[in-house]
Amino acid sequence: MDKGLKKRWISLYVENQVGVLAKISGLFSGKSYNLDSLTVGTTEDNTVSRMTIGTFCDDETFEQIKKQLNRMVEVIKVIDFTDMFVRMKEILYVKVFGCSPEDKVELFQIAETFKARVIDYGKDSLLLEFVQTATKNDAVVKLIKEEFGHIEVVRGGSVGIESISMMDR
Repeated sequence: MDKGLKKRWISLYVENQVGVLAKISGLFSGKSYNLDSLTVGTTEDNTVSRMTIGTFCDDETFEQIKKQLNRMVEVIKVIDFTDMFVRMKEILYVKVFGCSPEDKVELFQIAETFKARVIDYGKDSLLLEFVQTATKNDAVVKLIKEEFGHIEVVRGGSVGIESISMMDR
């Protein structure tokens, strides 16, 4: 049974220093927490980075994760996205090999439907870029894999920010 396991998201502001990423990911591995997605980048202040972490866990484990992150000296702020309206996107690249001219036409239609970009192509291959929710990216990977078979997939972790339009409601 899943015992209340569900996808959880946390955003962290952390000091932009060598070793902080390793320390935080080490906390997850050391406690056997599942790190499903991890994305990090500098903020408008180059001394601060923002991390977006996705994990599958139950309520009790999630509370433990937040408490342990809050105890870390390098962590400036922990934001629990659980009950917030958040704008979240993930980048996905799909390279399709062995394309016929008809396949390319269909892939261009898929790209248009999913608001993707064709960013590179060759004689018998095509490279697509998607920036959308992880759920939509899951669906597009499944579709392309079923239709075209020989593909290569690269996904970046999700990034998220609290929505402005829903904050005051």
